[in-house]
Amino acid sequence: MKIHIRLLVAAILCFSACKNVAPDEDDVPLAKVDNRILTLSELEKAVPGNLSKNDSIAFTQNYINRWVKSALLLRKAELNLTPEEKDVDQILSDYRASLLIHRYQQKLLLQKYVPLISSQEIEAYYNKMSENFKLDRDIIQGVFVQVPLNAPNLSDVKKWYRSDDSDDYVKLEEYCFQNAQKFDNFVDRWVTVEEINELLPLPFPKHPMFLDYNKFYETSDSTSHYLVSIRAFHKEDDIAPVSFVEEKIKAILLNKKRIEFIKNLEEELYDEGLKQKVIKFY
Repeated sequence: MKIHIRLLVAAILCFSACKNVAPDEDDVPLAKVDNRILTLSELEKAVPGNLSKNDSIAFTQNYINRWVKSALLLRKAELNLTPEEKDVDQILSDYRASLLIHRYQQKLLLQKYVPLISSQEIEAYYNKMSENFKLDRDIIQGVFVQVPLNAPNLSDVKKWYRSDDSDDYVKLEEYCFQNAQKFDNFVDRWVTVEEINELLPLPFPKHPMFLDYNKFYETSDSTSHYLVSIRAFHKEDDIAPVSFVEEKIKAILLNKKRIEFIKNLEEELYDEGLKQKVIKFY
């Protein structure tokens, strides 16, 4: 990748050589605005890894252009702002303090905070706040099968994917492992109808009662048959099942615990500061 960058700046290096400039490689200048200089080492630190040659060149060109524009804006700001407007020491000090506190809190969270959320906590929060978890889309559980148009024993497949018999499911699974272009058993997890529709050449009908009266859906295109068995469903505006919103609830509870942890930490540090007499009130 560095080779790509150097190819791009070869002309600049030649120009520097003609001017009898012989800096260390890491200090090779690439652009200058007044006294500000962009060097090759700065550029190399900014370029992401694993870029192709063309992407590296495009990124480099864009980075240099953005650096020049930013430097020109800063030059104008330095020339046109009053000394009071340019005094940002307090802002920088506050930002530094905020950044250090945040980093220390994150370090303590990693070292001391063990984020454990029990299923009982999730269930209790869900029962208390279930009205906040209304669905904004239809979700289903079931089976999805995609097989070629010339797939063998298609009539058996259509019988098996509609069956609730465990032996028939085993036959379907064995068949799909050998013949299916795509097979997904999602009877134990909820999937949005939109996700299934993305797999179909002709999506589910948008009729509001479709899921109420249809447990199976079949369609085809020029290459494949598509079969969907709908074993369970919840419609838009229904209360979402707890398993569908479990990760969302877990994130909410984890955030609450993090906030509580930080609050307790602040109190502990305050008490410690008083005991060690590092706090003084005037």
